[in-house]
Amino acid sequence: MSTSPQPTSASKTSARPQGGGHNMALFVIASCQLMVVLDITIVNIALPEIQRTLDFSTENLSWVVNAYTLTFGGLLLLGGRAGDILGRRRVFVFGVLLFVLASLLGGLAQGPGQLLAARALQGVGGAIASPTSLALISTTFREGPERNRAFGVFAAVSAGGGAIGLLAGGILVEWLNWRWVFFVNVPIGLLIALAAPRWIKESERHPGHFDIAGAVTSTAGMVLLVYGFIRAAQDGWRDALTVASFAAAVVLLVAFILVERRSKQPITPLHMFADRNRAGTYGIMLCLAAAIFGMFFFLTLFVQNVLDFSPLQAGLAFLPVSAVIAVGAGLASRFLPTYGPKPFMVGGGVLAAAGLSWLTLTDVHSTYAGSVLGPMLVFSLGMGMEFVSLTLMALSNVSVRETGAASGLLNATQQVGGSLGLSILVTAFGTASANEADDQIPAFLSQATPAERLQFQRTGELPAPWGDEVLTAGVSAGFVVAAVCALMAALIAVLVIQVRPSDLERLKGDGAAPPGM
Repeated sequence: MSTSPQPTSASKTSARPQGGGHNMALFVIASCQLMVVLDITIVNIALPEIQRTLDFSTENLSWVVNAYTLTFGGLLLLGGRAGDILGRRRVFVFGVLLFVLASLLGGLAQGPGQLLAARALQGVGGAIASPTSLALISTTFREGPERNRAFGVFAAVSAGGGAIGLLAGGILVEWLNWRWVFFVNVPIGLLIALAAPRWIKESERHPGHFDIAGAVTSTAGMVLLVYGFIRAAQDGWRDALTVASFAAAVVLLVAFILVERRSKQPITPLHMFADRNRAGTYGIMLCLAAAIFGMFFFLTLFVQNVLDFSPLQAGLAFLPVSAVIAVGAGLASRFLPTYGPKPFMVGGGVLAAAGLSWLTLTDVHSTYAGSVLGPMLVFSLGMGMEFVSLTLMALSNVSVRETGAASGLLNATQQVGGSLGLSILVTAFGTASANEADDQIPAFLSQATPAERLQFQRTGELPAPWGDEVLTAGVSAGFVVAAVCALMAALIAVLVIQVRPSDLERLKGDGAAPPGM
């Protein structure tokens, strides 16, 4: 599908926003990113209610989350490319409206199939809007402190949105019902779509074509790769469908690379990986995404099942994460022009690993204030520092016409890294839990009443306190692997990232207009 659009009149005549207009443009862009990121976690707390209302089986219930993350991560590259070719503001608004429609359909769903289709459509809308919103920052704000601040806000929203989603989900489920975790997106999305044409200028449309072969092979390959890890966590590495998924994923991803090497206008210009800083940035994001997905997943299990927090209490427990991530992002944005991104990339990874290592010490006697809050804040400070630095480095030295592809690749790395990493962490969790269960079952059987024995035979689940011991052992193992992922990110930053004097000059700003102005 080829297009050869010319710069529109809007892109030629629209004035660059100033003062309050600049702030409003950033508010609109950040609001979209928050809405998209929120949806990754806001549904988690609503899953039990969804299961009871729509009669999901336990196995199929996981697809309420997976249908979103797989389409979101798989189509981000195509979304970024669409913004480059068709105009970023236009594509941004379309993605937001598609997300709104899917959210409305999800809230109205009367059966499992309808809800899963709506979740997949939400992922498509998010994949269109998210990379476009990041690319809009590059064309809206001047390089230097102005753009550093915008990236800081965007990174804080991206990293902290997961915690806010857990809180919002708890409030909506307890005060209203599960359908409102979808309905809440409708008025927010409509306001964003109405505000965008007023406060955001249209980017220039670059002649080009859509790399359909690249989009299909990359999306299908990543979906099958993620599915293979998810399947392995549930059914084992020797399961026939697991092996087939990995084999098909390898074939498709190799085909994707071959297609991209031969394409005149690839969806993912492979020369981006020739820049060691950008390649290192993608590797760091892959590792950190696994760590942050794991932190939210396992702490949510721990505080609700071991500490007996309600959904709302669990959401409130994560609220400090967003605040500290914002602090870390603000510090990095302020001092990046002086010290460059590398110290924050290394330091952020070390802090994240320290927080996760601290969390491995939790046990059934732990408390939120004594054992969870401290390491969670250390982890969050590191992640705030990381996300600003990674965002800036990923888009450094990228031409205007490729910022959409570059930002899409960064987002795709985050989503795919999170999905793949969480599957690996869950595998470690399951292995450690099974080993602990072997130790706890005899102790339980020696003290259990006949009724408790019958219940255990029917469900296979140990009651408290034996079940808490099993869960805690699995959670600790998951945190060990997550800490290793964070340390790998810090190591990549040490060995790969190189900051040149010219990079520091760009961060300080020279008063030049943003590219494409």
